[in-house]
Amino acid sequence: MALDGIFLRHIKKEIEDTALGGRVNQIYQPNRDELVLVLRTYDGMKKLLLSARANSPRVNFCRSTPENPAQPPMFCMLLRKRLGGGKLVGVRQLGCDRVLFLDFECVNELGDLEGLSIVCEIMGMYSNLIVINRDTGVIVDALKRVDLTVSSRRFVLPNIPYELPQRQNKLDISEHTPEETVAAARALPAETVLSKALMQVIEGISPIVARELEYRVAEGTTNRVEGEPSERLTAVLAELKAAVTRCDSTPCIVYREDGRPMDFSFMPIKQYGGFAEVTPTEGYSATVDEFYEERDARERMRVKTHSLQKLLSNLCERTARKINKQRAELKQCGNREQLRIYGDLLHANLYRIERGAAFAEVENFYDENNETIRIKLDPAVSPAANAQKYYKDYQKAKTAETVLAEQIEKGKAELSYLESVLDSLDRAESERELSQIREELTEQGYLRRPKGKVQKQQKLAPKEYRSSEGFAILVGRNNRQNDILTLKTAAKTDIWLHTKDIHGSHVIIRCDGKTPDDATILEAARLAAFHSKARESSNVPVDYTLVKNVSKPAGAKPGMVIYVKNKTVFVDPAEIKD
Repeated sequence: MALDGIFLRHIKKEIEDTALGGRVNQIYQPNRDELVLVLRTYDGMKKLLLSARANSPRVNFCRSTPENPAQPPMFCMLLRKRLGGGKLVGVRQLGCDRVLFLDFECVNELGDLEGLSIVCEIMGMYSNLIVINRDTGVIVDALKRVDLTVSSRRFVLPNIPYELPQRQNKLDISEHTPEETVAAARALPAETVLSKALMQVIEGISPIVARELEYRVAEGTTNRVEGEPSERLTAVLAELKAAVTRCDSTPCIVYREDGRPMDFSFMPIKQYGGFAEVTPTEGYSATVDEFYEERDARERMRVKTHSLQKLLSNLCERTARKINKQRAELKQCGNREQLRIYGDLLHANLYRIERGAAFAEVENFYDENNETIRIKLDPAVSPAANAQKYYKDYQKAKTAETVLAEQIEKGKAELSYLESVLDSLDRAESERELSQIREELTEQGYLRRPKGKVQKQQKLAPKEYRSSEGFAILVGRNNRQNDILTLKTAAKTDIWLHTKDIHGSHVIIRCDGKTPDDATILEAARLAAFHSKARESSNVPVDYTLVKNVSKPAGAKPGMVIYVKNKTVFVDPAEIKD
């Protein structure tokens, strides 16, 4: 669901109570759709997330800051210049509309005070963050600029007056009486379902709240607007108005049976009965942050990995097509013995073949029945030259067979390597992991090294787990780290694990002179299956052996090793909770 206007009203009050009077200490722009303001308040630093992401636009305090790019975008640089050190002096909202104004008092380059506001327009795919000058009402800049190519009704560009989005003709529940709201709902067609009617007349109400009001009114008797339940509807709307006015209701998150968050609301939800779990939460920002945190983390990584995903997918397709073409050519080389036979037959019958003939019919002395065979000739050259041409084609096919076999093996190794990088990319969880993958592709020649000063890569440690028996289990994050973990970090007596014939991470059990029990090996094997391409499968085969039995062939791609004296176990990666 999207953040509705009434929930935004609760967050507005939370910002006022928590951060009003705070100063902007830092400004981050983790990606093109999000902004993080770090406010220095009397209660310490508060991180205010402003998101214009189409599927999760919102304003809320967040616990963790999304990872930031090495080079801040231009919009972020502008805000740091104009808004840095500014004081939050007001938070405004028009009724229960999904537009929130964050008013700041800043000092410009001349040392004069100026009023700037960040307008947070929470409107689904049209969400935006706009900086305006409060004194002139002119737009300074916007996260998403809107010109004639995007909209012909409302422009959002620097140095033009800011215009509010057109408001819907709905009632503000905090300004109108419940009786007025009921009257507006009853003015709609009689067959209108109550929840739909409430959404049409009340400003800033979400579907889950509308259904909850209908549930509390109907009590299983009717879900229409007309009739006796109107008195109960008035009472329920009075409760809603009181909650909206005071902003003191208890928020909650609704979870599906599989544990995934399904919806959230600023008020307790009872409509699902026992078909969903409703968990009360503390704080409106915490509710929104918890609801969107996991999904947004995946979305941020999807955006950041898009270009690499596209590059690797194209390389895999190109390599696969090249291998198929080489296999077709290799299949043709299988007929090379026929070319040699043609050369021998022509050479043996040169005295019988006339110059300029298009075909030669000769007895095939390689055949037991000595049947006549017809051989195609080039009339422009002599019969001897035709025989030499068949010998030459035979030698070419013989050489090509050897070369093609080698090229196909190299292509298969390259395709396997690219698929392993693609698997590492799918499991990447941070910008630092992406940087290591980019560096690996650059070293292998798939990416160009950027010009200018190259930033020093920070070392990234492998993932570390602890078995039930206390053994440390290390998991590589990508191919380069797999090589370091297996060939340099691990001791010869440690145990090495990897999914059998499936791309995935190298896993090491640190033995420290001890012998791990079967439970530890199974736990490590589950981790190997979970951090592999088979994480969604079941009964996954995992090989394990001592590290001393693992070696890297000369010239092999990163992450590629060979091993001997291994054993295999079958595990279910679904038992691992990352």
